[in-house]
Amino acid sequence: MRRLAFVALPLSAVMLTACLGTVADVVTAPVKVASKGVDLATTSQSEADEKRGRELRKREERLGKLERQYEKQLDECEEGDRRACDDARDTYAEMQQIIPTIPVEPEG
Repeated sequence: MRRLAFVALPLSAVMLTACLGTVADVVTAPVKVASKGVDLATTSQSEADEKRGRELRKREERLGKLERQYEKQLDECEEGDRRACDDARDTYAEMQQIIPTIPVEPEG
């Protein structure tokens, strides 16, 4: 009988350890799932800053393109192209809408 106890005791200790590990995984699983969901649902400050920077660059690029277009249209307008004059007015109006959305860079 003692011999059975010596064999059964270490074996049961190993089985209990494995069982406790599984229990710990089962208990912490909902917390891990919930925290992952929160991470996916929220935007960090750095991600928000990056998004704002991308949007700002797109507006700056659009303004640069409109400025080049406007200059070309003005040249054609001065040469007597009435359609270019109308296009230049439309382009200028669009530029005026974009300019207030671009922050002014501090000097110095």
